[in-house]
Amino acid sequence: MDKSNKRVTVYLQPAYHRALRVKAAETEYSVSELINEAIRNALREDSLDLDAFEARSGEPSLAFEDVLKKLRKDGKL
Repeated sequence: MDKSNKRVTVYLQPAYHRALRVKAAETEYSVSELINEAIRNALREDSLDLDAFEARSGEPSLAFEDVLKKLRKDGKL
């Protein structure tokens, strides 16, 4: 194990733990590697979301009620 890795205790639901162990056995990845990859993917998705929010920050905001009214007016609701 790499000394720079940190050890944590995570409490998983039994079904998730079982599924992770099966996937680890079938893919030859460790449970730790699978969890690290899932976390990396979740953080990457968050980063992309933040980038999209930043890119659209200059756009005008719309009230939800106004959007619904327009959809009704256009016959889409």
